[in-house]
Amino acid sequence: MTQATETPDKKPQRPFVLGIETSCDETAAAIVSADKQILAHQVLSQIDDHSEYGGVVPEIAARQHISNLDHLVAGVLKDANISMADLDAVAATTGPGLVGGLMVGVMTAKAVARAAGKPYVAVNHLEGHALTARLVEDIKFPYLLLLVSGGHCQLLSVSGVGKYKRLGTTIDDAVGEAFDKTAKLLGLGYPGGPAVEKEAVKGNPTRFKLPRPLIGKPGCDFSFSGLKTAVRRTAEACVKERGALYADDRADICAAFQTTIAACLTNRLKNAIKLFREEAGTDTLPLVVAGGVAANKYLRAELQKTALDNNMTFHAPPLALCTDNGAMIAWAGMERFLDDPSIDDFEMAPRARWPLDSTAIPLVGKGKKGAKA
Repeated sequence: MTQATETPDKKPQRPFVLGIETSCDETAAAIVSADKQILAHQVLSQIDDHSEYGGVVPEIAARQHISNLDHLVAGVLKDANISMADLDAVAATTGPGLVGGLMVGVMTAKAVARAAGKPYVAVNHLEGHALTARLVEDIKFPYLLLLVSGGHCQLLSVSGVGKYKRLGTTIDDAVGEAFDKTAKLLGLGYPGGPAVEKEAVKGNPTRFKLPRPLIGKPGCDFSFSGLKTAVRRTAEACVKERGALYADDRADICAAFQTTIAACLTNRLKNAIKLFREEAGTDTLPLVVAGGVAANKYLRAELQKTALDNNMTFHAPPLALCTDNGAMIAWAGMERFLDDPSIDDFEMAPRARWPLDSTAIPLVGKGKKGAKA
């Protein structure tokens, strides 16, 4: 499925940046202007290609990127009514992500940049999420960022482009991963996040009591692996008691799971707000929530309430820009290009791991590939 935004009537202001996103299972490209207009935006989903496997198959994802990316790039140039020569820079997700997919996007972006004689900007996928809210709103630095996606769950202090301080991260699994694995366990299909959210609306969140990892503990770190185990045991208990897992069981488990996730996120967020406020030395500050999990309406509402209760302004991208997309990469590339017009990242290779805060001690993913979070 391809989605595109309409070009605004107002004449866009240069520079123009092309952004390419291929870090996982979305093939995406977009063009943005310096005055925050999305001139063109196309996303090709691979859900149908991966759904039968219950998750993303890296080789299939890479092959789909190869088959479709050239057409998407040509499509956004046509939609924006500009040529490669009109571009001022080309940006692509260079990490973190699945290396096969990253290589497709990076090599394509570098080829376009070389052919057009334009700078290449290597974009951290997480920075794309981190800066997306600034594409749609006038948000000043510093701000507190909660980044929640399929592979990441972090709280960061953002003081500028490329300036991130990690306050907390998951010590095991990310929120999105917990959603996907819960959906798979309950037979709800892929992608898991929307499936669990849909079931939760129909369920009773108080029927089952699930553990709430780290709630009440000092610090801002998260943990979700024990919660996934509790979901499995709860489902097994239902089968043992009733002979099968019925529709009401699934709905009630999903409702309890989603409520528990919200409680964990808001509890750790409150600790981070206190730390961030002490660091910034002022009371009223922005909270930005980004990443695919931010598309969950229930979680979004609970996080917004927590922000307002703590005298924070709440900001989140539109739902269409929460999940992986080319506009966020184009905008992150724009921010970096405006910060340094002489930027030249042609020598940068794709990175499977690339933490936003490179000074933070890794809690997971230590090894030759580097820190995961």
